[in-house]
Amino acid sequence: MTRLVVGPGASPALGDLRQAGPEDDVFVRPEAAERKDFPKLWEAVGVALVRGARVYVINREEST
Repeated sequence: MTRLVVGPGASPALGDLRQAGPEDDVFVRPEAAERKDFPKLWEAVGVALVRGARVYVINREEST
């Protein structure tokens, strides 16, 4: 099981996102939409979703 996080300052490689499958979790932080490469990342997240990965779009800050 892999946990991939798409955030404003860092992101997994596009190939890693595209290879995610049923055992994997992909988290997309809201600030990631500000990235210049976000359209490519979002497309790769869509491929992961179709392959069976669980995709979570974070709508608020996590409390720690």
